[in-house]
Order: sequence, then C-alpha cells, then structure tokens
Amino acid sequence: MVYQLAQLNIARLQAPLDHPQLSEFVNNVDRINALAEKCPGFVWRYISNPNADLNEAIQVFHDPMLIVNLSVWETLDHLFKYTYRTDHVEIFRKRKQWFHKFEGRHMVCWYLQKGMIPTLQEAKDRLQHLEEHGETPFAFTFKKSFTVQEAASFVNSYKQ
Repeated sequence: MVYQLAQLNIARLQAPLDHPQLSEFVNNVDRINALAEKCPGFVWRYISNPNADLNEAIQVFHDPMLIVNLSVWETLDHLFKYTYRTDHVEIFRKRKQWFHKFEGRHMVCWYLQKGMIPTLQEAKDRLQHLEEHGETPFAFTFKKSFTVQEAASFVNSYKQ
C-alpha cells in the first residue's frame, strides 16, 4: 500500500483578517499557497467554501479566530523543504506579528493511504492524540517523525 503525508497547522489570529495588523499576512496568503502548490511533492490543500453558511473550520474547532492549514504531501521531506527552504520561511518567521502564542500543540503530521483526503475532524483528532499521547507513529511533528512502516505497525497493533 502506498502512503502520503497529511499535515495540519493551526494558528489563532491576533485580530480579524480585515484588520490592518494582518494586512501583510493576508496580502501574502495567495502567493504562499501558490508556492506550495508548485512545490515538488505537493498533493492537495484544504480550501474553505466561501459560500457555506458557517465555515467548516469554525464548526470543527469552535473558534472563529482560528485559521487552519490542512494539506497532503508525497513525503515528510517534501513538506519540510517547502516549510523551511522556500519563501514560506519569511512568512513563518513573522508569525508573532499576526498570531497569538499557541498553548499546546498547533501542528501535526500523519500518514494516510495515497488518494485519501483528510477531513478537518480527522486532523483535529490527530492533533488531540498528539496533545494527549505525545509523538507517536499515529500523530507526530518534524521534531520526532516516524516512517510509514512504523505508522502501519502502530495502527495494526491497535487493531489487534
């Protein structure tokens, strides 16, 4: 079975998106998203439905000031290179200007079968698992990553 990597990153805004404090961030979102989509290894990213009565992310996370980035990459290495070796890093370094310091975990990675698209609820569940159990092959970060084989063994041990 072939796997890919899913990742969730959340952040709590210091002000509404239309506030001048966030203008630099907002003005760069499309550019940084386009950069991700052109990077080697990029597969998919969550795009909220602007026509929905209530944003799905707000429904799942219960916080209108929380923004989410959910994406799928071919490998952890592809995600790492995009995050730290492209223009994304310049925006990442300025995050304290726009986002509150997050209490608890704000980023999680996990493997999923190729072709599968993660849901926001699944992503939230993985983040909660990381918060409650620390880094495991089921939910991890760049700091302590696991292989696909370790993840498969871990999940199979839970099924037995």
